[in-house]
Amino acid sequence: MPAQLTDAELKLLQALVYQECGMHFDERRTHFLQDRLQRRLKECQLDSFYSYYRLLISREGKQELARLLENLTINETSFFRNKAQLELFHKFVLEEILRRKQEARDFNLRIWSAGCSTGQEPYTIAMLVVDALAYHYLRNPANHELPSPKPLVPPPWKVEILASDISYSALRAGQDGTYGEHQMSMVDYSYRLRLFRQGRRPLRGEKRIEGNGALRFPQSETEFLPQRNDVIFCRNCMMYFDEARAEREKRLVEKFWRCVNPGGYVFVGHAESLLGLTENSAWCTATAGRPISK
Repeated sequence: MPAQLTDAELKLLQALVYQECGMHFDERRTHFLQDRLQRRLKECQLDSFYSYYRLLISREGKQELARLLENLTINETSFFRNKAQLELFHKFVLEEILRRKQEARDFNLRIWSAGCSTGQEPYTIAMLVVDALAYHYLRNPANHELPSPKPLVPPPWKVEILASDISYSALRAGQDGTYGEHQMSMVDYSYRLRLFRQGRRPLRGEKRIEGNGALRFPQSETEFLPQRNDVIFCRNCMMYFDEARAEREKRLVEKFWRCVNPGGYVFVGHAESLLGLTENSAWCTATAGRPISK
């Protein structure tokens, strides 16, 4: 195996990764960066960082660069991750948005899961939206009878959930939507019976969710900034950015500002904050998993 990276080689690799995707690996994550690099060197049958770096910056090395970046993206996710935030989203945020939209006769709900990894987050969001709409319909029945069997998204409501990620392999896994029993351990059996094929496979991306709903995993970069969102989830993504170079964070926050509807919400991770990243006074960062509202 090649020797450990020198300080100069490490800085060169850090600069390349930062330039390509904005992820910054400081001294706390140096071991992780070296470990992933060693794996790629072994896979490419190369014995030095110099030869591997030359490959990465060459025209022929674009595919290998993409593989390295995917290896550096941890893609740590699970169904119903961070229950405190999701409970707030389910019981308060969705209820407030649905009530406000009902009064405005606007029956379109649009949610963006940014940094969706292998899909558990957007599928979790879909489950919670289906429940919230069912409760809302019971309290506010429509003037017409629902078809039988009752659709998961009752008319006239229309729901669209979009999921994006820097990793194309993660997006493909989310599109496929097949999860093992261990991955499904946090999913209640009531959800499994209603929403999963054979108790394990969820209603898949690109396909209709029984009528007036859709869950999509767009893989074109032009679709990565969906507009007019009522809620945006971007949890545990900004932690990869360098605090000393917060310009990327600021640009990301400004994109969210443009992409969320007035009165909409943005959920970030517990360890993340927008303090000092935006001059829009209407945004406020709260603690304990509360969302940021516009």
